[in-house]
Amino acid sequence: MTEIETPAPVGKLLAPLARQLAETMATEVGACVRPLAVRRTDTTTGATTVVPIPCGTTRASKCPSCADRARKLRVWQAREGWHLTEEPRVETAEPTQEQMALIGYRADLESARTAALEADDRHQVTELDRAIDDCETLLRGEGIRGSLPRRHPDDDKPRRRVRSTRRRQDVPDLPRRRVSARTTGRTFEGRDGRTFQPSTFLTLTMPSYGRVHADGTPVDPNRYDYRRAARDAIHFGLLIDRFWQNLRRACGWNVQYFATVEPQRRGAPHLHAAIRGTIPRALLRQVAAATYHQVWWPQHDQPVYSADALPVWDETRPEPCYVDPTTGEPLRTFDQALDDIDDDPDLPPAHVVRLGTQVDVQGVLGGSDKAGECLGYLVKYLTKSIDECHTAETDRQAVHVERFVQALRYEPCSEKCANWLLYGVQPEGAKAGLIPGRCKGKAHKPEHLGYAGRRCLVSRKWSGKNLTEHRTDRRDHVLRALGAVGITPRQATEDDPGDRYVWTPIRPTDPDQPDRVELLMRSISERRRWREQYERARAGLPATETRGEVA
Repeated sequence: MTEIETPAPVGKLLAPLARQLAETMATEVGACVRPLAVRRTDTTTGATTVVPIPCGTTRASKCPSCADRARKLRVWQAREGWHLTEEPRVETAEPTQEQMALIGYRADLESARTAALEADDRHQVTELDRAIDDCETLLRGEGIRGSLPRRHPDDDKPRRRVRSTRRRQDVPDLPRRRVSARTTGRTFEGRDGRTFQPSTFLTLTMPSYGRVHADGTPVDPNRYDYRRAARDAIHFGLLIDRFWQNLRRACGWNVQYFATVEPQRRGAPHLHAAIRGTIPRALLRQVAAATYHQVWWPQHDQPVYSADALPVWDETRPEPCYVDPTTGEPLRTFDQALDDIDDDPDLPPAHVVRLGTQVDVQGVLGGSDKAGECLGYLVKYLTKSIDECHTAETDRQAVHVERFVQALRYEPCSEKCANWLLYGVQPEGAKAGLIPGRCKGKAHKPEHLGYAGRRCLVSRKWSGKNLTEHRTDRRDHVLRALGAVGITPRQATEDDPGDRYVWTPIRPTDPDQPDRVELLMRSISERRRWREQYERARAGLPATETRGEVA
């Protein structure tokens, strides 16, 4: 008789933790998984309530729900401005009497400060500076944007450094046209008499640093130019700014764009951009080939000091500074190093950043399936940090990323970077404790891979609205949908004064801390209620009035 083998006993599966189950449920319903606690005090009744509010992060690794809402908001913003047929209107509110009075008071303070400077009354200048600061705080409270410039008596007027504007001889020339104020594209008439006003989807890449495999890793790591790749990533944002400047001058109109920065598999940044209107493909490629950015920094190819013998901070001098560890001589300041560059007209720039030869240009019609695909591709990686876009799946990819990060470690990322000490230059604002290789700048962090700028780039006249105004539009759209079917969300009524409630953040040091799981459960319940109300409203409205997912 054949014996039947019985399987080994399997251990009992552990049930999920309550907190983990709540976070999973929050993700499914779109609620914030780490809500912030705010104490709301009713000034009329004195009642106090702890209210959970979303954390507002844009990273899915921290909160998938908030990151997804941020992504949808960017999609809304991109869609609103991409295929406009009329010029966007940027309206400015008329100034109020209070604002005009504050501006007049600010002008009187500035006049009095100028008189105090001429009389060399430093005490009076200090008092007037405090009054001006208070006045500008009041102006911001009245909704005034920006600030008025003011020079302090001890501030020397910075000398404007003039660089030659002559174009490099190794790049093609560009046509130069007077830039008109137009921001919308051309219209075309088809054979059937219909009018089309297409737009453009553009992709720009960086040059090659060496042959790579399909997974982005170099064929020969020893010949791959990691230093150039690191420097290009650090200065990529300035190169893109120069591209838009050149494009507007070459086209002759105010080109508007919505662009996002993402990494390729090899780690180099590249740009996807939705451009309103059409531009000839040949002209776009010509502008990309002719665009460059010269970095006029001190030369930093060969280190002057090593990690074993770094400059030391000397507190005994009248002006503390870093000095040579052997001779005790102070290092050149950053401004002095720039003066040396100005004095030598034959000195080349420290680095020149250029775009790659791969330029992809696609024409897109508004409302087409292709437009939706391009928008989705445009914001595909906005919920991830740069290093999360292409996760290393093999040891070879992990080694490549590590080499790239190591190349970034000792590259100067800004004028204030501690790495300048390796090259015998004191960074701007030098202070004790600076250690090369330990700069806290974003460019040196592995999650940024050298690019420290904004991931989403939007031109000023893209839609005529900023992101806050687009967020308000989405909220108003939801409220209109709810109101059309008789649903009134619970919120402050019109009879409530604007200052009825006082909102106070609950700090980590607050002894009366709310239970985090309870906050999470309340956030889930509230989100489910909102979702049910909005779905009922969508079901009761015509299809033309339920545009997109906004809840």
